[in-house]
Amino acid sequence: MIHLQETIRPSADLRNHYSEISRQCRDDREAVIITVNGRGDTVSLSYEEYRNMKARLQLLETLAEAEEDVRMGRVAPVRDTFDDLRRQLKGE
Repeated sequence: MIHLQETIRPSADLRNHYSEISRQCRDDREAVIITVNGRGDTVSLSYEEYRNMKARLQLLETLAEAEEDVRMGRVAPVRDTFDDLRRQLKGE
């Protein structure tokens, strides 16, 4: 499992120290939790980390769907599946 470091900073730091927060997210690969009145409000991540996290979530969703298909008996032999794919690719 991937562990993402977190730092908590007040919302005023976005205005006063944006470049530092950006560097923290990008170079240190940290999530920066922005607070308003002492309560968590938003999270800032590097674009790369956001994309990686989104890809992991999509993969987990796909795996959960596949697990559900197996549980519900919606499966086919591998040979049949590949034969179907070959026919589709040939335009049959």
